[in-house]
Amino acid sequence: MIKVEVRNLTKQYDRHLAVDSISFSIETGKIYGFLGPNGAGKSTTMNMIAGCLAPTSGQVLIAGYDLHEEPREAKRHIGYLPEMPPLYQDMTPKEFLSFVCEIKHIPKAERADVIADVMQRTGITDVSGRLIRQLSKGYKQRVGIAQALVGYPEFIMLDEPTVGLDPLQIIEIRKLIRELGEKHTVLLSSHILSEVSEICDEVIILSKGRLVARDTTENLGALPGGSRLFMLVEGDEADVRAVLEDAGASGIVITPAGEGRVEVEAEVEENAKDRIFYAFAEAKLPIREMRTEKMSLEEIFLRYTSSGEGEGHGGDL
Repeated sequence: MIKVEVRNLTKQYDRHLAVDSISFSIETGKIYGFLGPNGAGKSTTMNMIAGCLAPTSGQVLIAGYDLHEEPREAKRHIGYLPEMPPLYQDMTPKEFLSFVCEIKHIPKAERADVIADVMQRTGITDVSGRLIRQLSKGYKQRVGIAQALVGYPEFIMLDEPTVGLDPLQIIEIRKLIRELGEKHTVLLSSHILSEVSEICDEVIILSKGRLVARDTTENLGALPGGSRLFMLVEGDEADVRAVLEDAGASGIVITPAGEGRVEVEAEVEENAKDRIFYAFAEAKLPIREMRTEKMSLEEIFLRYTSSGEGEGHGGDL
């Protein structure tokens, strides 16, 4: 079942095209990583999906409701933590969450139970009576996540939820996000690629305002060029390069290794190892060592955002 659909979403500021006609859908029950370099359009897109920023053109559907035509109904299904949480520093967490309940039209009779529950889920019950300005950065992030949970929306968006936290706080927030993923669909923006790789089921990659990839990290790594090939081959550089190019390898780097041998590093598709092995056997170029490694999420990210390769990949965009 599709819970969120983004259709040809565009945002232009004067001559600057911040988001360029992107479309994708988000299914229930998954944690999505939203990736892109600074200025790629991630926060702008999240603000438009949350209804905090009007698009220049395009459409956002939340649980079947058009965000522009039926904003109140659509926003009932969204919880949003911006990169800078909009916290009132002179309120306590309990007071702030009571205020959020009022904004979200939670019935008065239910507010006390809702507040107690989201504070317990986010681990802020013990600091519920302290002023927010007196809390650590980690606790402030938890308060921000708690306000996103008020009303129990099916779809939670978290924009850089671990930025500025110390290592222990990062571990705690990651654990909390995993727990959220058990009951909510989560869209997580982060610059920490290891965090996304560890937590997320799928990734969505933006570059220069355009959607360039959307899939699991495993599937992205299985694309042509998604694995690295390392070889030690007997033969001269020209012959070795010719075999690799005929076999579909790219990004080929060949280094002399002495004694008539060369070291090879190249980008290949995941299942190319056998084909390349037989190609070298046919060319009578003995292979002394051969192994492949899947690209890391960092390498995949750099590939899509640096060269624009794979633009539009992902099938269900």
